[in-house]
Amino acid sequence: MGEIERPAGAAECLRFPCEFPLKVIGRNGAAFEQAVRDIVGLRLGGEPVAYASRPSGGGKYLSITATFTAASREQLDGIYRELHGHELVVMTL
Repeated sequence: MGEIERPAGAAECLRFPCEFPLKVIGRNGAAFEQAVRDIVGLRLGGEPVAYASRPSGGGKYLSITATFTAASREQLDGIYRELHGHELVVMTL
């Protein structure tokens, strides 16, 4: 998979370590929620993560926000890359 594209100046926006809310959207279901937890948990190596989820109006999709302390840009890029490549993930923000 290629490099994640960032808007110009995006690297200057974050100072690490920092509290980071990561939003992941996918089809509503236990498998999607578990996949997000597995990927984020593995990449953070046991660091605490606060999860919040909300179904879409029709219930077809689920939005999961994982809030954690990000250690580096490389760590965030790895999490985004792995989530983006997962078949159950529709979008990451």
